Amino acid sequence: MMLAGSELRVFRKSLLAWFRQYQRDLPWRRDKDAYRVWLSEIMLQQTRVAAVIPYYERFLTRFPTVEALAEAPTEEVLRLWAGLGYYSRARNLQRAAQEIVAKHAGTFPKNESDVRALPGIGAYTSAAILSIAFDQERAVLDGNVARVLARLFAMRGDLREVARWQELQRGADALLARGAAGDWNQAMMELGATICTPRAPLCLVCPVMQHCAARKEGLQKEIPEKRKKREPVSVTLAAAVFVDGKGRTLLLPPPRPGTEEITAEHVPTLVSKMWHFPTIAVVEDAREEIERHVRREFGLAKKRALSLAELPRVRHSVTYRQIRVFGFRIVVARLPRPAGAKAVALDNLASVPISNLTRKIARAALDEAAR
Repeated sequence: MMLAGSELRVFRKSLLAWFRQYQRDLPWRRDKDAYRVWLSEIMLQQTRVAAVIPYYERFLTRFPTVEALAEAPTEEVLRLWAGLGYYSRARNLQRAAQEIVAKHAGTFPKNESDVRALPGIGAYTSAAILSIAFDQERAVLDGNVARVLARLFAMRGDLREVARWQELQRGADALLARGAAGDWNQAMMELGATICTPRAPLCLVCPVMQHCAARKEGLQKEIPEKRKKREPVSVTLAAAVFVDGKGRTLLLPPPRPGTEEITAEHVPTLVSKMWHFPTIAVVEDAREEIERHVRREFGLAKKRALSLAELPRVRHSVTYRQIRVFGFRIVVARLPRPAGAKAVALDNLASVPISNLTRKIARAALDEAAR
């Protein structure tokens, strides 16, 4: 399974030469500052490079140092993160920054145990930061690298199965180019991202194709084997978009455990613990249930007429959940103002941190009003 001797030396030399000539010009590769490497690695988790770049640049402009991030209002951190998804990453990023300031005098630690103790940092992220920023000899293993290794060694089965993942880590450790760990790890990731892609690997331009067992056996499109996906779950929601005469709408604060108006199972992923429209899970009749909800929650008397204009349907996906949202625009002279709520211009929700789901509902309301 493993490469050794002269074959290993040729493999390392070929891959490093390819990377140094053809690597993409990405903003986080322009220096080895640990804060910037760390930020890029967190942002790139489950997110495409093209989507990350503008967020990375805006985030660094506002929070150029770990101290600036540690001291910032959490709401502002989330606002600049809004749209990237997986918002726990942003919260952990700031908590880790605060720990770095408090425990390490604002300097990113170089000791693996200290790095792994920071919120949001696991084995992969720790190895990436320590190798890229500090040239420590630690091999990374993420989805891209695992795919490269699986094809290189013609490894069958579910790569995420514990024993197989451990075997892949041993393979990554054995291949690691000594004295060039940072470039090596980035080269392996780059190869997986640009050449050894999931569906259509570009074998003919691969710098290490002569070493690939899967290609020799004609299995490059069958390896790695597809993982069994969790069955999708359908979720139906209803949202109330209040609008007053000044074009302002009502947003509720991030939900706290036990206080959500959607079921406890759905709130953390659907509104991402961010500002959101009054939203409920629908049982039978979306219009009737959302009207009953807002009247009860905001003290709107039954004798007070409410006109609910149904919005274009919103569809959204979060992991295995397929979400359908019935939105209703409710024009009022004065917005309800429950404790902690905000009145925000409907066409300027970027002033507060909101999820992509909330952004889609707002867009539907604006589109309907423009008709």
